[in-house]
Amino acid sequence: MIEPLRDVRSYRLPVEVVEPLRRGLPEVAVQTIAAIVMEVPAYAEPFAGELGHKIERAVQAALGTFLNLVSRPGTDPGTPLASALEAAYALGRGEARNGRSLDALLSAYRVGARVAWRELAAISVRSGQPAGTIADFAELVFAYIDELSAASVAGHADELAASGRIRLRHLQQLAQALVAGEPAHVLQAAAERAEWAPPQTLTAILLPERSSRSLIDLLDPRTLPLAGALPDLPGTAILLVPDPQGATRPHLTRLLTGHNAVIGPARPWQRAQCSVERAVRVHQLHTPARGEVVDTEEHLAELVVSADRSALADLRDWALAPLAGERGAAAAKLVETLRSWLLHHGRREDVAAELFVHPQTVRYRMARLRELYGEKLKDPQWVLALTIALAVPLAEG
Repeated sequence: MIEPLRDVRSYRLPVEVVEPLRRGLPEVAVQTIAAIVMEVPAYAEPFAGELGHKIERAVQAALGTFLNLVSRPGTDPGTPLASALEAAYALGRGEARNGRSLDALLSAYRVGARVAWRELAAISVRSGQPAGTIADFAELVFAYIDELSAASVAGHADELAASGRIRLRHLQQLAQALVAGEPAHVLQAAAERAEWAPPQTLTAILLPERSSRSLIDLLDPRTLPLAGALPDLPGTAILLVPDPQGATRPHLTRLLTGHNAVIGPARPWQRAQCSVERAVRVHQLHTPARGEVVDTEEHLAELVVSADRSALADLRDWALAPLAGERGAAAAKLVETLRSWLLHHGRREDVAAELFVHPQTVRYRMARLRELYGEKLKDPQWVLALTIALAVPLAEG
């Protein structure tokens, strides 16, 4: 069974072993840096120039801390390892901030450990240390490097987690600014802060929050989610999806099938608020149900005629005034027939098919409408007014 490396904190080396090593530290640091630069390409540039000298001093300090640690008197309660671990932790965080991977960092530790041990062992051999002492020393060197590696790994992971949380917060702030319709310079600054590459267009999708969480991973990675931004539609989330135009829009519709979604129009990314507002209006006109996907592009005429609902109601009252004397059910059937007659340009068979009645019934009702309206049904202005007034069914007005 392989025994674990001993605890570097508890082991002590004699002073006569440590002193030759301490004198050789500057050259050991130089050799360690040279090996890392050669064997770990990610560090070739960072270690060049003045920065290389600073890192060289840091390596020398780390090795010096190690020698201080293993040469303390047995009764010394101090913990010189703490400062080295803090430095290693900070190094890991710095590497994450600079975009370098954990692989490069761990490779540098492995190379550094090998070269440092080789150089320090050579010094020990020249100073006449016995093989057993040198073997113990090797074990301590690698245990120390393992401690530093673990601290750097923790720092790297913590920095990535922290920066990930910060970026998510910035992305949420960007989505809020887009939905609020903030000025272009505010949106541009928010996008840069979130490290978000703006697309040409954004399309707003309204859907239940639970659906948004399951779908977002299937969409463009730049998709911006926002929940709780629509007080009048509780439980509804907004997804701002980049560039779902042309052939990709039908694909998006298929992807949303079963999720009670409303798809807004594509708009330049800084005008995403316009897409959200239209999607909200269509949602109010046609709340999707039973997995339906409602595309706002299919309801443009209805949006136009219902833009001013008060004016539409007044127009209906005026246009339907000739029917004021008709009783409830009879009036409703006449309005229904007039609407279909206008939409089908007077084609009796088409009107009958839509209303599921006999063509003779259509003929009878139209005769009654002509009695009530007279020549108005031939007047283009009246026909236009009636078409607009009845474009949206009365039940939805």
